[in-house]
Amino acid sequence: MSCLTLALTFTLALSSGGDNPRLAANEVWPNEQSRANSDEWLAIHHDEIRLMRPRLLVLNFANRLTQSSAETKAKALTAIIAEASRYHGYADQDAPAFLKYDIVKVVDLTDHGTPSSSTDGNSSLYPRRANTGINFRYADLFSQKFADLYAIADPGGSGRNLTLKELVARGLVHEVWFFAEQGNQGAPFESVEVKQAYDAKFKKISGKYIQAGNGGADDQPWIGRSLRIAFINASRGPGCEMESLSHSIEGTSNSGAIPYFTKYFIEFAGFNLKDRYGLPFDSFYDHKYEGKLNFPTPTTLEYVLAGQKHQIDYVATGTSVHFPPNARTDYDLDNPQTVMSTIEHFRMHDGPSGKDRAEPWTIAKFAKYLKFAPDCMGPWLVYWRQNFPGLNNKSKDDTGRPMKNWWPFLFY
Repeated sequence: MSCLTLALTFTLALSSGGDNPRLAANEVWPNEQSRANSDEWLAIHHDEIRLMRPRLLVLNFANRLTQSSAETKAKALTAIIAEASRYHGYADQDAPAFLKYDIVKVVDLTDHGTPSSSTDGNSSLYPRRANTGINFRYADLFSQKFADLYAIADPGGSGRNLTLKELVARGLVHEVWFFAEQGNQGAPFESVEVKQAYDAKFKKISGKYIQAGNGGADDQPWIGRSLRIAFINASRGPGCEMESLSHSIEGTSNSGAIPYFTKYFIEFAGFNLKDRYGLPFDSFYDHKYEGKLNFPTPTTLEYVLAGQKHQIDYVATGTSVHFPPNARTDYDLDNPQTVMSTIEHFRMHDGPSGKDRAEPWTIAKFAKYLKFAPDCMGPWLVYWRQNFPGLNNKSKDDTGRPMKNWWPFLFY
């Protein structure tokens, strides 16, 4: 069974009963009171939300990708995201999906003729700069030209099609994905977002917005509301896009746009290694160590610095996109070694002396997702996201209160 078939099977399972009829109107977002990204309602009612149904606009610039294939791939990815939003879903079959994307439209922007061989398989509508690096012109997506390509008419009867800024402002679109090819003629960023900035009390900081994606496009305009735009490599599967979108979550933390999220995500992802262990680097992404990491025992981390081996007592946290708890280097999904990790007990304080309980961890933890999201870091990231403090999580913040569900921060 293909990963797309598996993902669509999950889609049917997740949506077989529709939205939970027991949920009140203010427990589902968007709703009549709040329809758009960055609404103040989101922060005020954050803890009441039990289901998010963000509206997704999908664009297809990849000439080889048919309309039906683009639709199938987009649905498969939304199914994987839904599964990954089930808090501890690997262990709790009744855990509800919190993120269930609704696809507004899949827009066919491919060439219907003989495409130019100089565009790496992308259509003539792909908004490109004349270079071979990051060459996607994000600003073009907000133009009236592209509004007419989206062909979503103004319901107010003006007789014109709405621009992307208007679609976001009216809550008709909450996120944009686009299919394209990556090749010798350049590529987009994996995922970009210009995000509204907040203070420590979840209040908007007037006039302040921050690049909060995995990379940042200077030409993506600030439209008064946060908007994430994700590039999907048409030649790869949904697990690779999970990697890109998960880097975007790391980017949101790194940006500091939401101080609460940054504070706790740094701890979860192990981005505080200097403070926690006195290491000469904050995270394994720094690559200041030489060669591969090693785990001589389940509670020992070994690394090489300036030609010298060093060992420390070590218990892994939730770790990061490239580094499962026992990863020896980036993208390591194959290490058979057992390590101790607190990933499944993040901030539960359920271990000795009120610390998070550490348990033996191996790659068997994400084995059930190897066929569901098989490429790139996909299987690890489904499991990784299921350990984020989500709906009904058991984590506590520094005040001893229940940890806020992290998923609504995506649309702050």
